[in-house]
Amino acid sequence: MTEKENIYILAIESSCDDTSVAVLQNDTVLSNVVASQKIHKEYGGVVPELASRAHQQNIVPVTNQALARANIDKKQLSAIAFTRGPGLMGSLLVGTSFAKSLSLALNIPLIEVNHMQAHILAHFIKDESMAMPTFPFLALTISGGHTQIVEVNDYFDMRIIGQTLDDAVGEAFDKSAKILGLPYPGGPLIDKHALNGDPTRFEFPKPKVKDLDFSFSGLKTSILYFIQKQTAKHPDFINENLEDICASIQATIINILMDKLKKAVKQTGIKNIAIGGGVSANSGIRSALKEAENKFGWTTYIPKFEFCTDNAGMIGIVGYHKYKSGQFTDQGITAKARYSLTS
Repeated sequence: MTEKENIYILAIESSCDDTSVAVLQNDTVLSNVVASQKIHKEYGGVVPELASRAHQQNIVPVTNQALARANIDKKQLSAIAFTRGPGLMGSLLVGTSFAKSLSLALNIPLIEVNHMQAHILAHFIKDESMAMPTFPFLALTISGGHTQIVEVNDYFDMRIIGQTLDDAVGEAFDKSAKILGLPYPGGPLIDKHALNGDPTRFEFPKPKVKDLDFSFSGLKTSILYFIQKQTAKHPDFINENLEDICASIQATIINILMDKLKKAVKQTGIKNIAIGGGVSANSGIRSALKEAENKFGWTTYIPKFEFCTDNAGMIGIVGYHKYKSGQFTDQGITAKARYSLTS
Protein backbone atom coordinates (compact mmCIF):
# COMPACT_ATOMS: atom_id res chain seq x y z
CA MET A 1 0.00 0.00 0.00
CA THR A 2 1.48 3.37 -1.00
CA GLU A 3 1.54 6.50 1.12
CA LYS A 4 -1.39 7.96 -0.82
CA GLU A 5 -3.47 4.87 -0.07
CA ASN A 6 -2.91 4.98 3.69
CA ILE A 7 -6.03 5.54 5.79
CA TYR A 8 -5.52 7.73 8.86
CA ILE A 9 -8.27 7.51 11.48
CA LEU A 10 -8.51 9.81 14.49
CA ALA A 11 -10.58 7.96 17.10
CA ILE A 12 -12.33 9.33 20.18
CA GLU A 13 -13.54 7.34 23.21
CA SER A 14 -15.54 9.05 25.99
CA SER A 15 -18.13 6.50 27.13
CA CYS A 16 -17.37 6.63 30.86
CA ASP A 17 -14.57 8.24 32.88
CA ASP A 18 -11.56 7.94 30.55
CA THR A 19 -10.94 10.48 27.81
CA SER A 20 -8.99 8.74 25.06
CA VAL A 21 -7.88 9.72 21.57
CA ALA A 22 -5.91 7.53 19.16
CA VAL A 23 -4.48 7.86 15.68
CA LEU A 24 -4.35 4.81 13.43
CA GLN A 25 -2.56 4.31 10.12
CA ASN A 26 -4.68 1.57 8.57
CA ASP A 27 -4.86 -1.16 11.25
CA THR A 28 -1.77 0.03 13.16
CA VAL A 29 -2.07 2.24 16.24
CA LEU A 30 0.35 5.17 16.01
CA SER A 31 -0.76 6.74 19.29
CA ASN A 32 -3.30 5.90 21.99
CA VAL A 33 -3.56 8.57 24.69
CA VAL A 34 -5.75 8.04 27.76
CA ALA A 35 -6.53 10.66 30.41
CA SER A 36 -7.99 8.99 33.51
CA GLN A 37 -10.17 10.84 35.99
CA LYS A 38 -8.92 10.40 39.57
CA ILE A 39 -11.67 12.42 41.23
CA HIS A 40 -14.15 9.50 41.27
CA LYS A 41 -12.08 7.63 43.85
CA GLU A 42 -13.37 10.07 46.48
CA TYR A 43 -16.94 8.93 45.81
CA GLY A 44 -16.40 5.18 45.43
CA GLY A 45 -17.68 5.15 41.85
CA VAL A 46 -18.09 7.23 38.71
CA VAL A 47 -20.11 10.46 39.16
CA PRO A 48 -21.64 11.18 35.71
CA GLU A 49 -21.72 14.98 36.04
CA LEU A 50 -18.08 15.14 37.11
CA ALA A 51 -17.11 12.73 34.34
CA SER A 52 -18.65 14.87 31.59
CA ARG A 53 -16.99 18.03 32.94
CA ALA A 54 -13.61 16.31 32.99
CA HIS A 55 -14.10 15.14 29.39
CA GLN A 56 -14.69 18.75 28.35
CA GLN A 57 -11.42 19.76 29.98
CA ASN A 58 -9.41 16.83 28.61
CA ILE A 59 -10.57 16.26 25.06
CA VAL A 60 -8.69 19.06 23.28
CA PRO A 61 -5.29 18.54 24.97
CA VAL A 62 -5.60 14.74 24.62
CA THR A 63 -6.37 15.12 20.90
CA ASN A 64 -3.37 17.42 20.42
CA GLN A 65 -1.15 14.95 22.27
CA ALA A 66 -2.39 12.00 20.18
CA LEU A 67 -1.65 13.86 16.92
CA ALA A 68 1.78 14.92 18.17
CA ARG A 69 2.75 11.41 19.29
CA ALA A 70 1.61 9.98 15.96
CA ASN A 71 3.53 12.74 14.12
CA ILE A 72 0.43 13.34 12.02
CA ASP A 73 -1.03 16.68 10.96
CA LYS A 74 -4.81 16.90 11.22
CA LYS A 75 -4.95 17.68 7.50
CA GLN A 76 -3.68 14.14 6.81
CA LEU A 77 -6.65 12.53 8.57
CA SER A 78 -9.03 10.44 6.47
CA ALA A 79 -11.93 10.25 8.95
CA ILE A 80 -13.04 10.79 12.55
CA ALA A 81 -14.35 7.77 14.48
CA PHE A 82 -16.08 8.15 17.83
CA THR A 83 -17.96 6.16 20.46
CA ARG A 84 -21.67 6.70 19.98
CA GLY A 85 -22.65 4.39 22.86
CA PRO A 86 -23.38 2.65 25.11
CA GLY A 87 -22.22 4.63 28.11
CA LEU A 88 -22.94 7.68 30.24
CA MET A 89 -24.97 10.16 28.21
CA GLY A 90 -23.11 13.27 29.39
CA SER A 91 -19.74 11.71 28.64
CA LEU A 92 -20.86 10.44 25.24
CA LEU A 93 -22.21 13.86 24.29
CA VAL A 94 -18.80 15.46 24.80
CA GLY A 95 -17.08 12.97 22.49
CA THR A 96 -19.89 12.98 19.93
CA SER A 97 -20.06 16.77 19.72
CA PHE A 98 -16.30 17.12 19.42
CA ALA A 99 -16.10 14.43 16.73
CA LYS A 100 -18.89 16.03 14.70
CA SER A 101 -17.27 19.46 14.95
CA LEU A 102 -13.84 18.18 13.93
CA SER A 103 -15.29 16.19 11.04
CA LEU A 104 -17.14 19.29 9.82
CA ALA A 105 -14.13 21.58 10.21
CA LEU A 106 -11.80 19.22 8.34
CA ASN A 107 -14.48 18.20 5.81
CA ILE A 108 -13.77 14.49 6.29
CA PRO A 109 -16.12 11.55 6.94
CA LEU A 110 -17.60 10.77 10.36
CA ILE A 111 -17.82 7.19 11.65
CA GLU A 112 -19.91 6.12 14.65
CA VAL A 113 -18.75 3.13 16.70
CA ASN A 114 -20.48 0.82 19.15
CA HIS A 115 -18.29 0.59 22.26
CA MET A 116 -18.93 -3.12 22.81
CA GLN A 117 -18.20 -3.95 19.18
CA ALA A 118 -14.90 -2.11 19.62
CA HIS A 119 -13.91 -4.30 22.60
CA ILE A 120 -14.32 -7.31 20.33
CA LEU A 121 -12.56 -5.89 17.27
CA ALA A 122 -9.64 -4.64 19.38
CA HIS A 123 -8.16 -8.06 18.61
CA PHE A 124 -7.65 -6.92 15.01
CA ILE A 125 -5.24 -4.10 15.85
CA LYS A 126 -2.04 -5.03 14.06
CA ASP A 127 0.69 -6.21 16.41
CA GLU A 128 3.48 -8.58 15.42
CA SER A 129 3.46 -10.17 18.89
CA MET A 130 -0.27 -10.92 18.93
CA ALA A 131 -2.29 -13.34 16.79
CA MET A 132 -5.63 -12.20 15.38
CA PRO A 133 -8.74 -14.39 15.79
CA THR A 134 -10.04 -16.32 12.81
CA PHE A 135 -13.76 -16.27 12.05
CA PRO A 136 -15.97 -17.57 13.48
CA PHE A 137 -15.07 -17.06 17.13
CA LEU A 138 -16.79 -16.59 20.47
CA ALA A 139 -16.16 -13.29 22.24
CA LEU A 140 -16.55 -13.02 26.00
CA THR A 141 -16.95 -9.29 26.64
CA ILE A 142 -16.61 -8.50 30.33
CA SER A 143 -16.58 -5.01 31.79
CA GLY A 144 -18.04 -2.81 34.49
CA GLY A 145 -21.24 -2.37 32.53
CA HIS A 146 -21.54 -5.48 30.36
CA THR A 147 -21.18 -9.26 30.37
CA GLN A 148 -21.88 -10.95 27.05
CA ILE A 149 -21.03 -14.00 24.99
CA VAL A 150 -21.07 -13.04 21.32
CA GLU A 151 -20.84 -15.26 18.26
CA VAL A 152 -18.66 -13.35 15.79
CA ASN A 153 -18.89 -14.47 12.17
CA ASP A 154 -17.31 -11.41 10.55
CA TYR A 155 -16.29 -7.86 11.47
CA PHE A 156 -19.89 -6.68 11.42
CA ASP A 157 -21.77 -9.96 11.72
CA MET A 158 -22.23 -10.54 15.44
CA ARG A 159 -24.92 -12.28 17.49
CA ILE A 160 -25.35 -12.10 21.26
CA ILE A 161 -25.99 -15.63 22.54
CA GLY A 162 -25.72 -14.91 26.26
CA GLN A 163 -25.70 -11.86 28.53
CA THR A 164 -26.21 -10.74 32.10
CA LEU A 165 -29.78 -10.42 33.33
CA ASP A 166 -28.82 -7.86 35.98
CA ASP A 167 -25.37 -6.74 37.09
CA ALA A 168 -22.19 -6.94 35.04
CA VAL A 169 -19.19 -8.94 36.19
CA GLY A 170 -17.10 -5.79 36.68
CA GLU A 171 -19.74 -4.42 39.02
CA ALA A 172 -19.69 -7.69 40.95
CA PHE A 173 -15.94 -7.29 41.48
CA ASP A 174 -16.17 -3.62 42.45
CA LYS A 175 -19.15 -4.04 44.79
CA SER A 176 -17.50 -7.03 46.47
CA ALA A 177 -14.38 -4.92 46.99
CA LYS A 178 -16.50 -2.16 48.51
CA ILE A 179 -18.02 -4.65 50.96
CA LEU A 180 -14.46 -5.56 51.98
CA GLY A 181 -13.58 -1.91 52.50
CA LEU A 182 -11.23 -1.72 49.51
CA PRO A 183 -11.01 1.60 47.60
CA TYR A 184 -12.48 2.21 44.14
CA PRO A 185 -11.87 0.75 41.63
CA GLY A 186 -11.78 -2.43 43.67
CA GLY A 187 -11.72 -5.11 40.96
CA PRO A 188 -7.96 -4.92 40.34
CA LEU A 189 -7.37 -4.99 44.12
CA ILE A 190 -9.35 -8.21 44.51
CA ASP A 191 -7.20 -9.69 41.73
CA LYS A 192 -4.03 -8.51 43.51
CA HIS A 193 -4.98 -9.96 46.90
CA ALA A 194 -6.31 -13.17 45.32
CA LEU A 195 -2.86 -14.05 43.99
CA ASN A 196 -1.72 -15.06 47.48
CA GLY A 197 -5.02 -16.50 48.71
CA ASP A 198 -6.70 -19.92 48.86
CA PRO A 199 -9.58 -19.97 46.33
CA THR A 200 -11.19 -22.95 48.06
CA ARG A 201 -11.23 -21.47 51.57
CA PHE A 202 -14.73 -19.96 51.37
CA GLU A 203 -17.63 -21.15 49.23
CA PHE A 204 -20.15 -18.82 47.62
CA PRO A 205 -23.28 -19.97 45.74
CA LYS A 206 -23.30 -19.90 41.94
CA PRO A 207 -26.60 -18.63 40.47
CA LYS A 208 -28.70 -21.04 38.46
CA VAL A 209 -29.51 -19.16 35.26
CA LYS A 210 -30.87 -20.85 32.15
CA ASP A 211 -29.15 -21.07 28.78
CA LEU A 212 -26.05 -18.90 28.34
CA ASP A 213 -27.19 -15.92 30.41
CA PHE A 214 -25.55 -14.63 33.58
CA SER A 215 -26.67 -13.15 36.90
CA PHE A 216 -24.41 -11.57 39.52
CA SER A 217 -26.79 -9.69 41.82
CA GLY A 218 -27.43 -12.75 44.02
CA LEU A 219 -23.72 -13.42 44.37
CA LYS A 220 -23.11 -9.88 45.60
CA THR A 221 -25.88 -10.29 48.19
CA SER A 222 -24.50 -13.61 49.42
CA ILE A 223 -21.03 -12.07 49.82
CA LEU A 224 -22.51 -9.16 51.78
CA TYR A 225 -24.43 -11.45 54.16
CA PHE A 226 -21.38 -13.69 54.60
CA ILE A 227 -19.15 -10.76 55.55
CA GLN A 228 -21.78 -9.28 57.88
CA LYS A 229 -22.21 -12.60 59.65
CA GLN A 230 -18.49 -13.24 60.05
CA THR A 231 -17.57 -9.72 61.19
CA ALA A 232 -20.37 -9.81 63.76
CA LYS A 233 -18.57 -12.77 65.37
CA HIS A 234 -15.01 -11.65 64.61
CA PRO A 235 -14.60 -7.89 64.00
CA ASP A 236 -11.16 -8.38 62.48
CA PHE A 237 -12.32 -11.17 60.13
CA ILE A 238 -11.70 -9.25 56.89
CA ASN A 239 -8.16 -8.14 57.77
CA GLU A 240 -7.17 -11.61 58.96
CA ASN A 241 -8.60 -13.40 55.90
CA LEU A 242 -8.51 -10.79 53.11
CA GLU A 243 -6.40 -12.79 50.65
CA ASP A 244 -8.48 -15.95 51.02
CA ILE A 245 -11.75 -13.99 50.76
CA CYS A 246 -10.59 -12.27 47.56
CA ALA A 247 -9.33 -15.53 46.08
CA SER A 248 -12.64 -17.28 46.87
CA ILE A 249 -14.72 -14.45 45.39
CA GLN A 250 -12.59 -14.33 42.26
CA ALA A 251 -12.66 -18.11 41.82
CA THR A 252 -16.47 -18.14 42.08
CA ILE A 253 -16.85 -15.41 39.45
CA ILE A 254 -14.37 -17.09 37.11
CA ASN A 255 -16.14 -20.44 37.49
CA ILE A 256 -19.45 -18.79 36.54
CA LEU A 257 -17.89 -17.28 33.41
CA MET A 258 -16.06 -20.44 32.39
CA ASP A 259 -19.10 -22.70 32.91
CA LYS A 260 -21.12 -20.58 30.47
CA LEU A 261 -18.24 -20.36 28.02
CA LYS A 262 -17.85 -24.15 27.98
CA LYS A 263 -21.57 -24.47 27.37
CA ALA A 264 -21.37 -21.96 24.50
CA VAL A 265 -18.52 -23.91 22.88
CA LYS A 266 -20.54 -27.11 23.16
CA GLN A 267 -23.65 -25.50 21.64
CA THR A 268 -21.91 -23.73 18.75
CA GLY A 269 -18.96 -26.03 18.08
CA ILE A 270 -16.73 -22.93 17.94
CA LYS A 271 -13.42 -23.35 19.76
CA ASN A 272 -11.85 -19.97 18.94
CA ILE A 273 -12.31 -17.83 22.06
CA ALA A 274 -11.49 -14.13 22.45
CA ILE A 275 -11.98 -11.96 25.54
CA GLY A 276 -12.41 -8.21 25.74
CA GLY A 277 -13.43 -5.43 28.10
CA GLY A 278 -11.84 -4.06 31.26
CA VAL A 279 -12.29 -7.22 33.31
CA SER A 280 -10.29 -9.20 30.72
CA ALA A 281 -7.22 -7.69 32.39
CA ASN A 282 -7.93 -9.94 35.40
CA SER A 283 -5.05 -12.41 35.86
CA GLY A 284 -7.32 -15.20 37.11
CA ILE A 285 -9.53 -15.07 34.03
CA ARG A 286 -6.50 -15.08 31.75
CA SER A 287 -5.07 -18.11 33.55
CA ALA A 288 -8.41 -19.95 33.38
CA LEU A 289 -8.59 -19.36 29.62
CA LYS A 290 -5.06 -20.63 29.07
CA GLU A 291 -5.86 -23.71 31.15
CA ALA A 292 -9.00 -24.35 29.08
CA GLU A 293 -6.97 -23.94 25.90
CA ASN A 294 -4.71 -26.79 26.94
CA LYS A 295 -7.49 -28.94 28.41
CA PHE A 296 -10.20 -28.58 25.75
CA GLY A 297 -8.21 -27.74 22.63
CA TRP A 298 -9.46 -24.17 22.41
CA THR A 299 -7.55 -21.40 20.67
CA THR A 300 -7.69 -18.37 22.93
CA TYR A 301 -7.02 -14.73 22.14
CA ILE A 302 -6.19 -12.34 24.97
CA PRO A 303 -5.62 -8.64 24.18
CA LYS A 304 -2.78 -6.51 25.46
CA PHE A 305 -3.59 -4.70 28.70
CA GLU A 306 -3.75 -1.28 26.99
CA PHE A 307 -6.56 -2.52 24.75
CA CYS A 308 -8.57 -4.17 27.56
CA THR A 309 -9.80 -1.07 29.35
CA ASP A 310 -11.61 1.78 27.59
CA ASN A 311 -9.30 3.24 24.95
CA ALA A 312 -9.56 4.94 21.57
CA GLY A 313 -7.32 2.43 19.80
CA MET A 314 -10.19 -0.06 19.73
CA ILE A 315 -12.55 2.65 18.43
CA GLY A 316 -10.08 3.38 15.66
CA ILE A 317 -9.83 -0.21 14.43
CA VAL A 318 -13.62 -0.32 14.02
CA GLY A 319 -13.40 3.03 12.25
CA TYR A 320 -10.77 1.65 9.88
CA HIS A 321 -12.89 -1.34 8.86
CA LYS A 322 -15.99 0.81 8.53
CA TYR A 323 -14.05 3.28 6.38
CA LYS A 324 -12.99 0.49 4.03
CA SER A 325 -16.60 -0.67 3.66
CA GLY A 326 -18.00 2.86 3.29
CA GLN A 327 -20.00 2.86 6.53
CA PHE A 328 -20.12 6.58 7.28
CA THR A 329 -22.63 8.64 9.24
CA ASP A 330 -23.91 12.21 8.95
CA GLN A 331 -24.01 15.27 11.18
CA GLY A 332 -27.48 14.35 12.42
CA ILE A 333 -26.08 11.50 14.52
CA THR A 334 -26.75 11.56 18.28
CA ALA A 335 -25.25 9.74 21.25
CA LYS A 336 -27.04 6.63 22.59
CA ALA A 337 -26.60 5.71 26.26
CA ARG A 338 -28.26 2.36 25.57
CA TYR A 339 -26.92 0.97 22.33
CA SER A 340 -27.30 -2.73 21.59
CA LEU A 341 -24.42 -4.52 19.93
CA THR A 342 -26.76 -5.85 17.25
CA SER A 343 -28.88 -2.71 16.66
